[in-house]
Amino acid sequence: MHKIKTNKGAAGCAIRTSAPGAARRGAPALSLLLFALLLLATPAAYAGKCTIVRMQPELAVTMRDLRPLVHAQINGRDAMFIADSGAFFSFVGPAAVREFQMRPDSSVHDLLVWGVGGTEHAQVARAKTFTIIGMTVPDVPFVVAGSAWGDGAAGLLGQNVFRLADVEYDLANGVIRLVRPKDCKDTPLAYWASAADKPYSVIDIDFATAREPHTKAIAYLNGTKIRVVFDTGAATSVLTLDAAKHAGITPNSEGVEPGGLGSGIGHKVAQSWIAPFASFKIGDEEIKHARLRFGTVELVGADMLIGADFFLSHRVYVASSQRKLYFTYNGGPVFNLATARAPASAADAQPDLGAPVAGESKAAETAAALLDQPTDAAGYARRGAASTARHDYQSAIADLTRACELAPTESSFFYERGIARWSNTQADMALTDFDQAIKLKPDNVDALVARVSLRANRHDSGDALIADLEAADRAAPKDAAVHMRIGRLYEYAEQPAAAVVQYSKWIDSHPRDDLSMPSALNSRCWARALMGQGLEQALADCNSALKLKPNTAAFLDSRGLVYLRQNNYDKAIADYDAALRLQPKIAWSLYGRGLAKLHKGKGAEGQTDLAAAIALEPKIAEQAAARGIGP
Repeated sequence: MHKIKTNKGAAGCAIRTSAPGAARRGAPALSLLLFALLLLATPAAYAGKCTIVRMQPELAVTMRDLRPLVHAQINGRDAMFIADSGAFFSFVGPAAVREFQMRPDSSVHDLLVWGVGGTEHAQVARAKTFTIIGMTVPDVPFVVAGSAWGDGAAGLLGQNVFRLADVEYDLANGVIRLVRPKDCKDTPLAYWASAADKPYSVIDIDFATAREPHTKAIAYLNGTKIRVVFDTGAATSVLTLDAAKHAGITPNSEGVEPGGLGSGIGHKVAQSWIAPFASFKIGDEEIKHARLRFGTVELVGADMLIGADFFLSHRVYVASSQRKLYFTYNGGPVFNLATARAPASAADAQPDLGAPVAGESKAAETAAALLDQPTDAAGYARRGAASTARHDYQSAIADLTRACELAPTESSFFYERGIARWSNTQADMALTDFDQAIKLKPDNVDALVARVSLRANRHDSGDALIADLEAADRAAPKDAAVHMRIGRLYEYAEQPAAAVVQYSKWIDSHPRDDLSMPSALNSRCWARALMGQGLEQALADCNSALKLKPNTAAFLDSRGLVYLRQNNYDKAIADYDAALRLQPKIAWSLYGRGLAKLHKGKGAEGQTDLAAAIALEPKIAEQAAARGIGP
């Protein structure tokens, strides 16, 4: 049995391989492709005799929130991949194998991968052709594992690509560069940095091999040495529970807040928290009073994943040729703490950069300045999307406006600017951008769904919402994650039957062990319960969801409504009791339990529950009555 140990971050990262596995047989094909591109590149001179040969064209990256997406083709069809420096090999999900008609490789079997979600059996599938950066490679293998990678990605682009040369991650500018330095053994390779104006840090990294391909280094948490892995596939940086505990922090410590859930390879969901730490230091950069995420992630030989949030706030050069990593600070918060409070001061958000490291030439500064500036509409759009991901909306809007000016017929640029404007509380201008994006491309699913979401956020209603949802449904692939969003928007539009159709499209095209399956089943159960139709099917869905993920308050709340609709008041009360023990302020559980108690003749108790529900959601009685749910 091939056993491939992996640490999966939010988007997935393989950390250690205990056996090379047959999946690596296709690596030479990609190696030859990228070597050919390097030969075509033009050498650039830096600091004396040292030259850096950059692969041309560069790998264009579009940020979707904190996912670095790159464009490729599988068997001649467009596909998006998450650029994942933490994946030991390139991955696709089972749905991509079907969608792109990839060929399963039956010569590889009993492949087992470990991740933060536990273990998972994996397979290998081969693409007849794989195209990236304008060049096509035949018969390329991919590891098949996981389920949906998010943001429409077919899979992960892993270390079988990025380990072939030095790599410069310039995500803030929407670029990854594969580079080949020559005669640069003792030359600092942060060629874009100025010792006076932009000091850089340099740290030692572990030697990368086929069995250990990842970028590992040492950092310091509260003065204690920890092992870190640089992982662009993990959307947010995260510490292990043990690392946090050694620094004196547990989930029960003072000042700790919930940090949300994450998942990766395997079938478990990782819980996380956000807490204050005295300091986090890496290289010459130290963040004092740092707020960091930690969670139930299981990392092999590491204490922390350094995720895409760090890469967005830094320019990072992984110099495998020197066993060093160079980075400079771009500005803004270093770590994404979307669920946490804003830092108390600027010092909490920004690192102390320490003393600058000398050794840079004027030629390098000039070349860097040119490299940092987009030269076409796509470049401005990518930088704009990266600024949106960093919550620097003014810069994002400026760059995306330039992209729209240079390419006024490109729908996606107007969509991206709409997202930036909406995030910047410019809803009217965002709606105008979404209108233009749809005018230019009527089947732009992202823009259609965004326009409905914005209108729903403003409590708009009407036929226009339904028309957009119908158009998005027609344009989206059957197994696309967007059907879940469309379903929720149909619920908002008081169309639960249409919502059931959307949920069914997703459920019917995904395996039962998909991490999102319990939530999808619950959504379909809830929609049917709201209708008061198909209650036996609704009950089956809720039962399945609870079997996959027991003791989930939202699922118990949904099943409680099913039992209430079936006049099974004892079971309804039991489910509502269980849900409220887990989450005491679920308005629908309080309201449903109140109604069930009234039907059981417990008038005083029922009225108490109804009053508590109305205090939480003043319009709940009106909403319930509109669906035929009442005393």
